[in-house]
Amino acid sequence: MLPTRTAREIDRGRMVAIWHQQYYLAMISGRWGWWPTTLVWLLAFQPLHAQTDEIQVYTGEVQTPGKFNLTVHANYTPDGRTVVGFPGGVVPQHSLNSAFEWAYGVTDWFEAGTYLPVLTLTGDHTLELDGVKLRALFAVPHAEARRFFYGMNFELSFNSKHWDQSRYSGEIRPIVGTRAGPWDLIVNPILDTSFDGFSRLDFAPSIRLAYNRSATFALAVEHYADFGQLRRLDSRENQEHNLFAVTDYGGKLFDLEAGIGFGLTKASDKVVLKTILSHTF
Repeated sequence: MLPTRTAREIDRGRMVAIWHQQYYLAMISGRWGWWPTTLVWLLAFQPLHAQTDEIQVYTGEVQTPGKFNLTVHANYTPDGRTVVGFPGGVVPQHSLNSAFEWAYGVTDWFEAGTYLPVLTLTGDHTLELDGVKLRALFAVPHAEARRFFYGMNFELSFNSKHWDQSRYSGEIRPIVGTRAGPWDLIVNPILDTSFDGFSRLDFAPSIRLAYNRSATFALAVEHYADFGQLRRLDSRENQEHNLFAVTDYGGKLFDLEAGIGFGLTKASDKVVLKTILSHTF
């Protein structure tokens, strides 16, 4: 069943349609130049954000030295935005984003990784290659056993044009967490960059509150946000805020995290499903 378009999207569509009619008539008469095309793209798409291949709060845990790990991320949007975040981008509605994350434990405080491949199955069943990422995670040794723990993750991305407007982008992800009995509280105040200046860093923090019922099972609430660039944060309605209910299972053969997220603002997808399946070799 096709989703119902919001009044905002319908009004925007009407505005763009009327504008295009006037624009082409003007072009025929030679009254306007190229700049109106740029203006309409900005009006139509500026408030929206790109998608993500990874919905996860980093806990600071590092892979055992000498061991490989494969983590498969899959995020499906059954009820999301029906317009692209930028010209040529992917429509979130009914899309499936997936990433194969390979990690290797170098030391007890350093883990190296890569995301290969990063894929999207669009709502019209087109399979797209989104890019490749390199990752370096540094964390205090044995974070999973500490009352207070911390770390830092760095990522470098090589993006396809439909996935990100910037061919190259990066992520700086601090990790700060505390543990009290069965409870964990972890914060990742993430900064994303397209390598175009400090003031253009994008602030996209995430936070996780988890209750560990046992050594193998946990329940958690996670919040993911995107406030926009540091130089000028987005207005409340144009920020992304998503609240997830999550369950975690840690077994001998594999670990599984599954969750359902709900958008809290107009710029957010209404419903997103996520799974994270990992196995250590």
